Amino acid sequence: MRSFELRSVRNPAIEFECAGKVVTSEVMGDVKQHPNFADPFLFMEIMLPKEPLYMPPLNIKVRDHRSFGSRPVVGTHVIRSLHEYSIEPLMNVKSKPVRRQSTVHRQSTMTRQSTVIDIDPAIPEGSPAGGGGDEQAEDRDKNLDWWSKYYASAGELRKCGDYLKRGYEKLEIYPVELERVACFDHFKDILNTLDIHRGKSCEDEESATVGEFKGTMRVYTLPDDPSLPLPPRQIRGIPPSASEEVIVRVYFIRCWDLSPQDSNGMSDPYLRVQLGKQKQDTRDQYRPNTLNPIFGSFMEFTCMLPKEKDLTVSVMDYDLVSKDDLIGETKVDLENRYMTKYRATCGIPREYHLSGPNQWRDAQTPREILENVCETNNRSQPLWLSKTEVVIGNKHYRLSELEDRSAERPPTLGPDDERLALLVLHTFELVPEHVETRRLFNPAMPDLEQGKLEMLVDIFPKLAGPPGPPFDITPREPSKYVLRVALYNVMDVVMQEYSVVSGSNMSDVYVKCWIQGDKNVQKSDVHYRCMDGEAMFNWRFVFNLDYLEAERMIVIKSKEHFWSLDEREDHRPPKLMFQIWDNDLISKDDYIGELELDLNRLVCPARTAADCTLKQIEAVAEADDAANNNAMQALTDSLRRRKKDETCQVPMDIWSKKRIMGFWPTVGEVEDKRVCTGKLEMEIEVLAAEDAEQRPAAVAREEPNMNPKLEPPNRPATSFLWFTSPWKSFKYIVWKRYKWYLITLLVVLLLALFLILFLYNVPEATIDKLFGVRG
Repeated sequence: MRSFELRSVRNPAIEFECAGKVVTSEVMGDVKQHPNFADPFLFMEIMLPKEPLYMPPLNIKVRDHRSFGSRPVVGTHVIRSLHEYSIEPLMNVKSKPVRRQSTVHRQSTMTRQSTVIDIDPAIPEGSPAGGGGDEQAEDRDKNLDWWSKYYASAGELRKCGDYLKRGYEKLEIYPVELERVACFDHFKDILNTLDIHRGKSCEDEESATVGEFKGTMRVYTLPDDPSLPLPPRQIRGIPPSASEEVIVRVYFIRCWDLSPQDSNGMSDPYLRVQLGKQKQDTRDQYRPNTLNPIFGSFMEFTCMLPKEKDLTVSVMDYDLVSKDDLIGETKVDLENRYMTKYRATCGIPREYHLSGPNQWRDAQTPREILENVCETNNRSQPLWLSKTEVVIGNKHYRLSELEDRSAERPPTLGPDDERLALLVLHTFELVPEHVETRRLFNPAMPDLEQGKLEMLVDIFPKLAGPPGPPFDITPREPSKYVLRVALYNVMDVVMQEYSVVSGSNMSDVYVKCWIQGDKNVQKSDVHYRCMDGEAMFNWRFVFNLDYLEAERMIVIKSKEHFWSLDEREDHRPPKLMFQIWDNDLISKDDYIGELELDLNRLVCPARTAADCTLKQIEAVAEADDAANNNAMQALTDSLRRRKKDETCQVPMDIWSKKRIMGFWPTVGEVEDKRVCTGKLEMEIEVLAAEDAEQRPAAVAREEPNMNPKLEPPNRPATSFLWFTSPWKSFKYIVWKRYKWYLITLLVVLLLALFLILFLYNVPEATIDKLFGVRG
């Protein structure tokens, strides 16, 4: 309760007024220390009309008992109609105290309260034993984590690996808050939360909410004959009002569509959590430049309920200089989750695992939970006929009927009786293992949603014993890899230019290579004057990769601007890009063709250049179609075509293959037709960062030039840039093609010179001869 007249509300009492009759509760000793009433039940006998339309309202007033007999009204609430609380009275109700969850099983060694009749102790064939599993199974599961379960449940199957193939279960991902799920109805089965308002001091002022009242009402008719006994108390399942110490575990998964707070249209979000006077935050691990951060954060608190019932989660925007901005916040009422019969304290998983990523985390086993739920909901206690059969009331449950034995079963499953108890619990209306999506709001704009937060809250009473180990939801860290591509030759390159001087088609060929999404674009040197379609390089491309094995994605970090403080992370499929270009000195370079290689589904290379065709690329598309469950005809056609063409093979995984060599075709367009414009002879190798340090290799042909060592290419003598070598240009271009023309021209010029000299000297010699003139 908020303060009233500059004084805090310490000793409140509640008045209930309906149809002129008033009932007052006891006065609380200190609402700050213990906000529950010692005697929570009140009874009011009044005359009400049968028609709901004419029912009078129920007025609730909160009075604070102060010194000198002062009892001011510090807040009110009006229930306009009692019809929604009307019930038919039950005359055969056995009123018995209901214990909290924490007092049912305080130790795992406590004797069970249910009756066990062990008729058939044999375990059916095919059911897993009580132990976890063998070491080989654990080795197979070491690459699976909680995120595999999350992505499998969210439908992102490419990120969950083979989690589902190994028979593991999913969890529920609710698109709304847990209390807003329709079947849970805001957890009103035990308590209704009513806002306490305070009147306004002027007409323009709005009524303020100053506190909350938690309680429930039941309206039922009394017998007309006064001599008949009154019906028993109709409100059942209310636990004692004593405070309870609990352990609260909070898992924060990720946020969606956060409101941008920075000038670049992004935010740097982090979490700030408050429970009572306890505060924790993740400011040191803020997520830079994103509106959809993946937090993967875990926090644990210890608190007293109901004194510290509100868990406040704020998503903040990190700022280096100014004060951090509030993006949005949400509040979780822990008391409602703790009190409800839906058991919202810890979601019920689908399977009972003793180890692995789905290891049981509750403080109680499924059998103990089943007994507790049956007692709380006034059901008959379980009668165990064997470890695979149980009877509750008039219902008979068998493990063979509830469990699907045809599907693959993980080796980490627990004993039969615990699995059967868990399957029986799923037939009740209980909260399953889940992730809830909570809306974020900013008090400055209370009606405008600022984003969504996916999270999970577990509550464990300390008296129930220590809970199991928490889930490890740490975000996946990529592994360091080095990708090396040794480009040897490019065969059958389409010639882009025609040389008038040489009279033949030619191209100045070079190759670009990069990882899709990365700005690190590497180029080979230029093979000038490639006239036979064969370009030689012996060039090495080297890339450093951050690869997520579980998601089969690479993580690319980059800065949006050179002045940016933080890098942005982008998850992309590992695709290696190649492009062949024709180098031009003055105009723009001409594009020849390209090749896209998915490192997860690598196109199978050809062994020779003659076998390298576009069918290699088409084979990958056929394999993708065949992988679809609805594409059986495509699978049949693909297999039929592969029988005709042995070079058409299924795609391979370079991460397991590690190294591969061969020819790959590049694709281009010639006269609007998709054709092969070149064939790349390459060797592709992927190494872990540790292996790359032991086997070093530099870019291009720089030192260290090894693994493998690349010699300078043995290019023909005609491969040079013409204006840098004029003598070579004359020798290999002009002389080679016009040699005889030049010789002929030289002979003709010599003959013409001789003729001119002859004609010039003949008249003078003739005169000298005829007239005897001598010089």
